[in-house]
Amino acid sequence: MSILVCGSFAYDTIMVFPDKFKNHILPDKVHMLNVSFMVPDMRREYGGCAGNIAYNLSLLDQDVTPMGTVGKDFGLYADWMDMVELDRTHVTQVDGTYTAQAFITTDMDDNQITAFHPGAMGHAHVNKVGDAKGIDLGIVSPDGYEGMIEHASQFAEAGIPFVFDPGQGLPMFNGTELELLLDQANYLSVNDYEAQMMQEKTGLSLEKIVERVEAVIITKGGEGSEIHVGKDVHKIPAAKTHKLSDPTGCGDAYRGGLLHGLRNGMDWETTGRIASLMGAIKIEKHGTQNHKFDKDEFGDRFKESFGFDLK
Repeated sequence: MSILVCGSFAYDTIMVFPDKFKNHILPDKVHMLNVSFMVPDMRREYGGCAGNIAYNLSLLDQDVTPMGTVGKDFGLYADWMDMVELDRTHVTQVDGTYTAQAFITTDMDDNQITAFHPGAMGHAHVNKVGDAKGIDLGIVSPDGYEGMIEHASQFAEAGIPFVFDPGQGLPMFNGTELELLLDQANYLSVNDYEAQMMQEKTGLSLEKIVERVEAVIITKGGEGSEIHVGKDVHKIPAAKTHKLSDPTGCGDAYRGGLLHGLRNGMDWETTGRIASLMGAIKIEKHGTQNHKFDKDEFGDRFKESFGFDLK
């Protein structure tokens, strides 16, 4: 049996401006802004929520089936997926489109200017949950609007438990839609900002949201995470990091650990700690799919962070 990961695939082009934006933007001229930044350092990473979550699950030796839509320029990403042995059966190329991509320029103050092109992501609904066989757990992660709506409905109709992970797609939905998605989902996974936005959009308190699903998982960055199950709150500490390089993709790494724990019937305390450690390992590397480890290394890191052996 496999975990179906519905979501985006994207190229992340990351550029570093070796100065500060504020030194080159005239505040009294922003109404007629015309600037160019020389960026000698650039890297292109393989990203997107489906790609990232699937990659992290593969590191945990979990059988995973990613599902998403991509464009005519997906060749290099496809080669990468083949190299790391990620299944491409349900990665659908949409003619006449580009793969979703983000162009991110960062300055020396760690400010960012980002342009995002959704491209093929807007066609996510052409994929159907029912097309993937042997699925017993899923996740609806950020993707095209119609795709997220339809995939959630298809999971629910098929009786397959799934995690609703709205992420950066949360602003696309109104309160009524979010309530429907909550009622269809088994689990909700958000960061603390998204948790607050969910409450504001739906008009539901956190306690009422928790009542709609089996568990609400809230990540809080360096402060760890919380897993709300009924009236119980499991406070999960942040795992120890050896260095801080790049937070991009840490949420996806966490969700990979979360799905691994759910798929293997682990208790919430263990599941949360595995997820926390996945995020910590990812933050030590630039990019979203450049970290790796073996089973023994993961076990050692787990004991280092939490003081007991992972069983």
